[in-house]
Amino acid sequence: MTALDPARLAAVISPLRRTLLTAARAVERLPEIPDAQIEIIRALPRGSVTTSGELAGRLGLSRSTVSNLLTAMEASGLIERRPRPGDRRRIEIRTTARARDLFDRFDLASSALVTDAAATLDPADRAALAAALPALEHLREALQRLHIPEDTE
Repeated sequence: MTALDPARLAAVISPLRRTLLTAARAVERLPEIPDAQIEIIRALPRGSVTTSGELAGRLGLSRSTVSNLLTAMEASGLIERRPRPGDRRRIEIRTTARARDLFDRFDLASSALVTDAAATLDPADRAALAAALPALEHLREALQRLHIPEDTE
């Protein structure tokens, strides 16, 4: 069994993510949306609503950072803010149809790109990637538990 090389893994993940993001944007002619805004869209599944405080907690960001991101996203037509029914002091946030369309197009393009690229790999590499997915998901969860505070207030 080969020992995990954490530096090598970290050095591969970030460029891999950037390459996939750049390629998907190019294929679908998607606008440049900052990663932090993409994470907010990802944290707001279709049909869901939340508050900025809940988003801050979920993403491990300060309320002021989330507030600034939401202001920019609202100006770009990616989110809507509305008073919560029954408690007009609280503001609910939801993604717009535009944001969901862009996100769906990005996900479809990303999946197609990975499918095409993986088809060029040797079967052993494809099998290794498939086998690594659960471990990578567990690693992400462990990093979130260790480094994202539960309460960012």
